[in-house]
Amino acid sequence: MIETQFLNSLLVAIFVGGAGGYLGSLMITKKMALSGDALGHLALPGIAIGLLYNLNLTCGAFITLALGILFIWRLEIKTKITTEALTGIVFTTSTAAAFLFLKESDLERALIGDITSIGRKELVLSVIMLCAVYLIIRAIYKDMILASLSEDLAKVEKVKINRNNLVFLLSVAVIVALGIKVVGSLLIGALVIIPAATAKNISRNMRQYSYGGAVFGILGGALGMWLYKITGLPAGPLIILTSTLFFVISVALRTGN
Repeated sequence: MIETQFLNSLLVAIFVGGAGGYLGSLMITKKMALSGDALGHLALPGIAIGLLYNLNLTCGAFITLALGILFIWRLEIKTKITTEALTGIVFTTSTAAAFLFLKESDLERALIGDITSIGRKELVLSVIMLCAVYLIIRAIYKDMILASLSEDLAKVEKVKINRNNLVFLLSVAVIVALGIKVVGSLLIGALVIIPAATAKNISRNMRQYSYGGAVFGILGGALGMWLYKITGLPAGPLIILTSTLFFVISVALRTGN
């Protein structure tokens, strides 16, 4: 029989991987592949505060992510500097601030995650939030693609570009905050981007690409957790390495055609 704790962790890894891979297809299309990593570092101050005061790490991470994202979104509107550049500025500042408070003994937990500490209530909340993120992103997906291709055309079609960008960034914040326990802040970008990149290599249309990212995210999470179960090695790195293996296979399949 599968232990309850492992089952909780497995389900969270699967749902985070699936939602992250789906969202990642949009991030790559918008040329924001590195933003997931940057936002993972943006969560560090919240993680540091959570560890310092023994609070929920996911909540702490999401609060600092949401505040940082609102700041980035507002700056982008005011300055017209790209989201990726502004994210880089904010994440380096937040990382520097976090290391003032993070103890050396807490670094591993903050950087590579601790999926074994997920309880039943956290599992239920994570699943609900991740399903909500998927449905929200699905609803604005076409409009986001159109805006990334031509903002002028999107405006003609009355697409609410600024609102959609904010919704998109907050959705990324949810994925990052929930994914930190799975792979840590250091590897969260890979959790989102690698499955989407894998799907892009073997997809023939946007539908295959977006849902393929979700499928490879799910597979990476499930197989990584299985390897964690049989080896006892850290789950986060195993999930990323499993996803990378799928990516390498997809490259081989693409070059072989």
